[in-house]
Amino acid sequence: MIAGQFNIDLLMVAVILVLLIVLIFASVAEMSLSRMSKPRATSLADKGLKSGKALKRLVEHPEHWVNPLLLTVNICQTVQTTLTALVAGHLFGPAGVAIGVVLNVVVFFVLAEAVPKTYAVLYPQRAALLSARPTSLIVSFPPLQWISRGLIKLTNVIVRGKGLEAGPFVSEQELLGIVEVAAEDGVVEHEERALIESIIEFGDTIAREVMVPRPDIQVLDHALTVTQALDIALEEGYSRLPVVNSDDDDDDVLGLVYTKDLMRTEREGGGVRPVSELVRHAHFVPENKPVNRLMREMQAEKFHLALVADEYGAFVGMVTLEDCLEELVGEIIDEHDDEDAEVQRLSDGDYLVDGAMSVGDLNDLLGTSIPDDDWDTVGGFLFGTLEHVPELGEAIAHDGWRFAAAEVEGRRVRRVKVTIEHDEDLESGHA
Repeated sequence: MIAGQFNIDLLMVAVILVLLIVLIFASVAEMSLSRMSKPRATSLADKGLKSGKALKRLVEHPEHWVNPLLLTVNICQTVQTTLTALVAGHLFGPAGVAIGVVLNVVVFFVLAEAVPKTYAVLYPQRAALLSARPTSLIVSFPPLQWISRGLIKLTNVIVRGKGLEAGPFVSEQELLGIVEVAAEDGVVEHEERALIESIIEFGDTIAREVMVPRPDIQVLDHALTVTQALDIALEEGYSRLPVVNSDDDDDDVLGLVYTKDLMRTEREGGGVRPVSELVRHAHFVPENKPVNRLMREMQAEKFHLALVADEYGAFVGMVTLEDCLEELVGEIIDEHDDEDAEVQRLSDGDYLVDGAMSVGDLNDLLGTSIPDDDWDTVGGFLFGTLEHVPELGEAIAHDGWRFAAAEVEGRRVRRVKVTIEHDEDLESGHA
C-alpha cells in the first residue's frame, strides 16, 4: 500500500514538473507576444527570421491566442496547485497544506512568473520568436478553442445589463480600438476608419505639429521690387509669402504679400515699386494653439494662412488651411508639392523616413512610444537625444528600433533610417 502511494506521489511530482515547464513557456509567450507590435513582427518576418511568419500571424490576430493561452495557464495553475497540496499532505501530514502553499508562492511564482516574464521583457524579440510556433500549436487545439469561447459567452450572459445605466464609458483609446475592429470586420470601410481616427485625434493636435518650420519657408525681403518678388513667387509656386525686414536681426515679419497683388501691380507698370508697399496684415498664432480652433478661426475670419510664433514672439513657422485639412483627410498633393514619400518601406523590412515626419505619425506606424514633449519630428528626436548634430550613420536605439541619420544637411536631419533592433545572439533563419 505504501509502495503504491509512493508511486502515485512520484507520478504526481512528474506531472507537476511538466506543468511547471508549460507555465514557464506560457508566461514567456504571454509577455513577449503582448509587447510585440505589428510593424516589428512584420519586419522580423520580412527579414526571414525563424518563426517570423508565425509571429506575424499571432500579432496580427491577438484574439486568436489571448483567451486560449490564458485558459491554458489557468488550467495548469489549478491542476498543479491541487497536486502540490496532495503530495505535500501525503509527505508532511497536517502541515503539508502550509508547506504546499509556501512551495506554490516561492517556487512557482519565481520560476513560472517572475523569471520568464523578466526574460521576455529583457529580450522580447527572442522570446516572441521562440514561443510563436508552440503557441500557434497550443491555441489551435480545438477543445481549447471551444472551452474558451464557451466561457466568454457565459461571462457575457452573467454580466449582461450590469452597470450600464450610467454608461458605458469609452476612452479615446478604446474608441479607436472599436473603430479598428469594425474596419477588420467590414462594418466600416478602411477609408472611413482612417477619417474617424483622424477626427478623434484632431483635437489633440497643435499648430507646432503641422506647421512648416521657419528654415523651410520662402520669405521676401522688404527691399525687393515687385518684379523681383513676383519672379520668386512664380518660380516657387506660392500664392502668399511673408515679407521680412532683413535689417532687423530678429528677422521681423512685416506681413504677407499676395501673388495676385504682385501680378496686378506688375501689369499696371509698378514693377519697380518696393514690395513693402503691398504688404497685408498677417495673423500670428502661438505654437501651442489647437489646430481645430485655428481652422475654425480661419473659416470665421476668412484667412488661409497664419504665422506661428514661439513663447518669445519669434517667427518659427507657418500654417495654412490646407495643413489643417490634411490632418483630417491626409496629404493633399498639388503640382508644386514634392511627392517624395514621407515613409519608404525598404525590401529588407527597414524604413527610410523623412526627418520632418512627426513623432506621433511614426509612433502610429511602428507602434512605438517615442516621447514628443521636447521635439515634434523624427529628426528632432534624433538630434535631441544625441545632443549634437548627428554624423552620417550615427544612430540611437529606442523601443526595439534603431534610428540612424541617413541624410544630414547642415544642422538638419533630412532622412532617418529605422531598423529593427535584434536581441543579442539572435540567430537568423527561414520562416
